[in-house]
Amino acid sequence: MTNERILSAHPISEEIRARVLTELAAIEQRHDVKVLFACESGSRGWGFASPDSDYDVRFIYVHRLDWYLRVEPQRDVIELPISDELDVSGWELRKALQLLRRSNPTLLEWLDSPVVYRQDAETIAALRALAPQFFSPLKGRHHYLAMAKKNFRGYLQSDTVRYKKYLYVLRPLLAVKWIDAGLGMPPMRFADLVAGTLDDVDLLAEINALLALKMQANESQYGPRRPHIHALIEAELARAEFCPDYKKPEGEAGALDAFLRETVLAFKR
Repeated sequence: MTNERILSAHPISEEIRARVLTELAAIEQRHDVKVLFACESGSRGWGFASPDSDYDVRFIYVHRLDWYLRVEPQRDVIELPISDELDVSGWELRKALQLLRRSNPTLLEWLDSPVVYRQDAETIAALRALAPQFFSPLKGRHHYLAMAKKNFRGYLQSDTVRYKKYLYVLRPLLAVKWIDAGLGMPPMRFADLVAGTLDDVDLLAEINALLALKMQANESQYGPRRPHIHALIEAELARAEFCPDYKKPEGEAGALDAFLRETVLAFKR
């Protein structure tokens, strides 16, 4: 919509990448699983990390066949204690597919992350091909609008606000605009969201100024209200309404059953 370049950066040093890969390999050994996919899910994936932002590593893993043939349900999440700046957790494949069936926006964002640490190329290509079938604009819209309203009420009511909180309201609101424009699944990168939904020069300049500050300051930095951004947020929140029919499912569950079966059998002993 505009030629204005939106600031974006995804800083992952080789040292951090090596640490993440070591942690993932240790998880595979400790839990006897295969990590199919691992990505950055937080501000470093969105493109506006502060120098002291954590590394939010998220992954999808699969167990061996015997795990799926037990009578009692087993734990389907692996979480490591937060260590230094690393925050590492993952979902078991069946759990991830159940969430995809419900058009979970978080999972869809993972699959679109610009920072991928590891992936089984063939498996994840097939999963990405399945994802659009299960994307529900109504569910996605409901999720992002609820997030924007909650963050606006909680963090943007004072004359001074934390830089990061503006972005935590702007990002989901622009995802709502993206969906309302009929553009499909919103991209994870904030710069792509802005480029596809906004064209006001003054607003874009203010967003870029905020991004520049956010990417240089620490996570707790406060600053004054941004008038153009604040006006946009209030206008969009006043315009957007919740849709009561958002729980309607999308896609054919049988395709996910087949994907789960093929992926698990590929990892059998």
